[in-house]
Amino acid sequence: MTYILSDIHGEYELFCRLMDKVRFSDADLLISCGDVVEKGRHSIRLAQLLFSMKNAVLLAGNHEYAFLKYYWGLLQRSPADFDSVLRFLQKYFPDDGELLDWETVDRFEAMPYYYEAENYICVHAGAPLDREGRILPLKEASPEQLVYDRIFKDPGVLPRGGKCVFFGHTPTVNLGFAPEIKCYPREEKCGNGVENYYKIHLDTGTWISGVLGCFRVEDCRRFYVNKE
Repeated sequence: MTYILSDIHGEYELFCRLMDKVRFSDADLLISCGDVVEKGRHSIRLAQLLFSMKNAVLLAGNHEYAFLKYYWGLLQRSPADFDSVLRFLQKYFPDDGELLDWETVDRFEAMPYYYEAENYICVHAGAPLDREGRILPLKEASPEQLVYDRIFKDPGVLPRGGKCVFFGHTPTVNLGFAPEIKCYPREEKCGNGVENYYKIHLDTGTWISGVLGCFRVEDCRRFYVNKE
């Protein structure tokens, strides 16, 4: 089974509870659509857990991208003092930054910005569209567009083409919806899976609402856990 989620934001225990709820196993695939870090207390602990999972795909979100820009800036200013660079990077995460090591920094830097399957696309914020709303090749998009674009949060933006777009970035609660995954079905069903949807908005606003959810691709079920 394939499970997709986004914007966990350092909620390590909530993530573990969600994986227990869906009975996630080595035979499954997990796709995280960015923003694993910050806001919650266990950014590095969570990132290291996810990086250790051989059946997990972690996409960069705007928070990972901001960290990388900070890191690249430090390298330009301190090209020969790598120990001091790591110390500054550890302070970037005030709650558990002491866990950060160079292996984890390298894993952050290697994170892709999108994932594409036969009938769906995963990004953090949005995908490039042409004037008619068709999805353009993701390889032509800049990292900034993929992690910062806020167009997809608009309920009226429905990407044309056969592939469903999974995205996060903006909490659904900030748009006046309940803290849950928001699905946008096509007018005419074209199959029994995610191809029935234009897009699926994954960000439940975990750091605001205390709710974390994931979407299972094979049967389009949604699963949730709550802090309370």
